[in-house]
Amino acid sequence: MLGSIVSEVFAGDVELCLNPLDALTRTETEQYDLILVDHIMPEMSGMEFTAALRQRPAYRSVPIIMVTSDIDKAVRLEAIKSGANDFLSKPFDPIELQARISNLLALRQAQVELANQADRLAREVEKATAHLLLREEEIIYRLARAIEYRDGDTGEHVSRVAQISQIIAQGLGLDPHRCRMIYLSAPLHDIGKIGIADAILSKPGRLTPEEMATMREHVTIGARILGNGSSELIRTAELIAQSHHERWDGTGYPDRLSGADIPIEARIVALADVFDALCSERPYKAAWPLEKAYAEIINCSGSHFDPDCVAAFRARWPEINAIMTSAT
Repeated sequence: MLGSIVSEVFAGDVELCLNPLDALTRTETEQYDLILVDHIMPEMSGMEFTAALRQRPAYRSVPIIMVTSDIDKAVRLEAIKSGANDFLSKPFDPIELQARISNLLALRQAQVELANQADRLAREVEKATAHLLLREEEIIYRLARAIEYRDGDTGEHVSRVAQISQIIAQGLGLDPHRCRMIYLSAPLHDIGKIGIADAILSKPGRLTPEEMATMREHVTIGARILGNGSSELIRTAELIAQSHHERWDGTGYPDRLSGADIPIEARIVALADVFDALCSERPYKAAWPLEKAYAEIINCSGSHFDPDCVAAFRARWPEINAIMTSAT
């Protein structure tokens, strides 16, 4: 009788179950828009059925009508707590039942349309955000390459440092998003060199103490350039630019930070930067063989570099070696 009355106001499919366990099984694979459930049923009550159904994400907002001959207030309160949206007293009026079904189905349709619209907007926002991130990444990478050209490099140094930094971050078990941020931020580690005179940057011989002091100012300049950034990427780049010349033992610069006081992002990039610099030819030095540079990194564990970063470097050496080999 219920099925017949519902079918008169609902053009869709109407399914009937005499056993609540059978109904629960069906809802595992089917999405229904309205549920009518009796208070008294075999094997489980209507409250138990409703509570079980509400545990499923797909049925947390689906309208449920509780059909009951019990008009006791406590029973109705229990039904509401279990998740029922409306009640229908037995014996029921078919016209009243149809009206309630129509109202709840209209509510359900509005919920579905609102959810679909929210999904569409979320996809559009995600697409727009991804486009902005790609533009931001491109600008950062091109700026970093321009800085490297001033330093006498072809710009490939920043690319290798970014790749090696990401591999070390992954080896440390950092989450994928953080690894990605480090990869994107690493190319800006030496952005402060834009404020250093060409005569010092390109000097073929050893720098004087005064020139070295000037050169070291690039970390402070870089931090000022990137300071107060509004994006996570720029804030990460600021940490790296400021602290990538700090040393694990506290003998680095500019703040003589040590150990875990050095941001992990800077500790990672410090290792990647030094390793690639050792392997690269510069105006003041020849390139080191890979094996010699590798040994130097291992030897500086616990003094220059974070031992955990060195361990990750060793563990992921085949990947790093492949990057360096392809660059030669």
